[in-house]
Formats: sequence, C-alpha cells, structure tokens
Amino acid sequence: MQFGRYFEEFEVGATYRHWPGKTITEYDDHLFCLITMNHHPLHTDAHYAETQTQFGRNVVVGNLIYSLALGMSVADISGKAIANLEVESLKHENPTFHGDTIYAETTVLDKHESSSKPDRGVVTVETRALNQRGERVCVFRRRVLVPKRSAGELQPADLSPDAAPEPAA
Repeated sequence: MQFGRYFEEFEVGATYRHWPGKTITEYDDHLFCLITMNHHPLHTDAHYAETQTQFGRNVVVGNLIYSLALGMSVADISGKAIANLEVESLKHENPTFHGDTIYAETTVLDKHESSSKPDRGVVTVETRALNQRGERVCVFRRRVLVPKRSAGELQPADLSPDAAPEPAA
C-alpha cells in the first residue's frame, strides 16, 4: 500500500477521492472545541443553538471539518511531504451538523520543480469536504513540498515484502 506520492507521481487535473468518510458525533465536536478552547455556544449549547441561531441546532466547528478533510488527504497527497508550505485559501460553504458524514476529495491544480533544490517540487492542490448529501461544506487550497522519487528515501510501502530492510541492532 502506498502512503503519499513523489513529485513525479502527481498529474495536474488528477482527482483523488479519500476513503473512508467520518460521521461527526456530538462528542467529536465538543472534544475538538474543548481542545482548541473554542467555547462558542453555537457548538456546545443545544438550548442556545435551538433558540438563538438561524440553524436551530448545534453547528459543528468549522476547523474540525477542515482538519478532518486535511487528515483524510494525507495518504494520497502529503504522506511523503517534506513540508506543507501554505494554505492559500479556506472557505466554509455550508454548515455541518452532528450526525453528518464527511467525505473528501483532492484535485491537483499545479506542480513545479523547486528553483533552489533539484531533489523536490511544489504541488498545489484543492481539497473539498462534502457531506453525505454531496453538499460542499469546506474547500481549501494548499501547497505541499514533496521529494522527487530519485531523492526519496525508501519507505516500507515502496519495498516488496522480500526486500524489507533488516532492523537496526
């Protein structure tokens, strides 16, 4: 099983559908809010959300959705990355509610070799998070620095089972 891609393996226009999806529970949302210290009642207070908001129920904190979609993309996009260089844009387009399932897909927008180091290149991608109804809830663009295959270290997934290296003593 491959984890991530080398620069040469990315093709502009290619789209990767990430699997599996994740159903967001109230627990997931509340834990993320507590860990990140986002105590807005829209996310954590059902009575407030029901009586004081346009949605009439709790909305999942947007950064959880972004983080999930980013995490879902790692195996296909940045598993071999040297660095995540930047997030160029991030938009939350529709709300996510407890019980919604998030899926993600990423399209390669651009790639170019590094001008300063010949062993790597920069890949620009757009990742979209969609709910179970196919509605886009989040979209972001980012740039990832990835090694070229000739410069990459052999990873366990790159080796055949017979060619696995011996553990260091």
